[in-house]
Amino acid sequence: MMSRTESRIAKTTMTEIDFKSFPTTRYQGSKRKILPWLHEHTKNLEFNTVLDAFGGSGSVSYLFKKMGKSVTYNDKLKFNSIIGKAIIENQNVTFLKEDLENLKEWIKSNDYNDFIEKTFKGIYYLPKENKWLDGINNGIINMNHYRGKTLEYKKSMTYYALFQACLIKRPYNLFHRNNLSMRTADVERNFGNKVTWEKSFKMYFEKFILEANKLVFDSQTPCFSLNKSVFDLDNVDYDLVYLDPPYLNKKETNETTNYLKCYHFLEGLANYNKWEKLIDFNSANLRFKNIDKGNHFRRENVTETFEELIKKFQNSTIVLSYKSGGNPSIDTLVRIMKKYKKNVYTRSIPYVYALKRPGTDIKKSREVLIFGI
Repeated sequence: MMSRTESRIAKTTMTEIDFKSFPTTRYQGSKRKILPWLHEHTKNLEFNTVLDAFGGSGSVSYLFKKMGKSVTYNDKLKFNSIIGKAIIENQNVTFLKEDLENLKEWIKSNDYNDFIEKTFKGIYYLPKENKWLDGINNGIINMNHYRGKTLEYKKSMTYYALFQACLIKRPYNLFHRNNLSMRTADVERNFGNKVTWEKSFKMYFEKFILEANKLVFDSQTPCFSLNKSVFDLDNVDYDLVYLDPPYLNKKETNETTNYLKCYHFLEGLANYNKWEKLIDFNSANLRFKNIDKGNHFRRENVTETFEELIKKFQNSTIVLSYKSGGNPSIDTLVRIMKKYKKNVYTRSIPYVYALKRPGTDIKKSREVLIFGI
């Protein structure tokens, strides 16, 4: 157990953050590249407990953990909450060589469900890759060398590596289209990296297991990972709440308001044993049924949704991250924030996401932080 003095020293040391050691990510809307800027504008705020309400890739939660805060990561997608378990809640469990060997034995055995191999033929991955995915999933489900939280964290780290491997082998790093042909077509290419796509799942999985191990550290402060809609969270008693909600473009319907459309395959991996019941078999890319159900961020009521969100956390310091040119506008969001918070101000930085929309004005595109103190 650390003394209070030692704990204060540890937290002070954490403010000297090496951002190069942070998790890599191919997640749409990730704040990974602007974490130093986020740190600069949050490090002097007074808070010990923090809720990252739309946790996503976990990059911002990981920043707060490095700052020595008690972090609650939340995301309504199960696969994301598993990432939160692996690198936010988990303080000391790592993945050992024998754990990897046990998984390899499952893959070699061929004694497992072939659901992905049968169901997703020709959609996202090659036949041998689908077979490997079935094997690794059954290996994770049947991990039994540990108990309790240790087992939970071991499994979450395995899934972390699996999700990252799946993303890196996908065009656009997404599952929004049935587009395996982008990999397999024998054509001259001006997009993507065929060399990257064709490297084996095994190689990427082992690479990301090593990455996961390096990300695990004991912050000396309890952290948690939740799997709920932000609107269903009962506890609102946090010193600071960071909100990075889905972005709705002013001009057009935008898939980034519904991450399940983009990442349903990863959500299926996280729900492997009941995946078949979740699939809409009438859809070309076998996405989930009722994929728009539960999406609060719809064009017709998005302003009311943001007000509900800000009102819910009005007793906490709020840091709301949004993009310029969105719906609602930054001015509208500031106006809503002022209804519930006395001290409201903004900070912004030029920022364009990797998958920018056609016609995006790069010079005018900015990431904006709205503070409500």
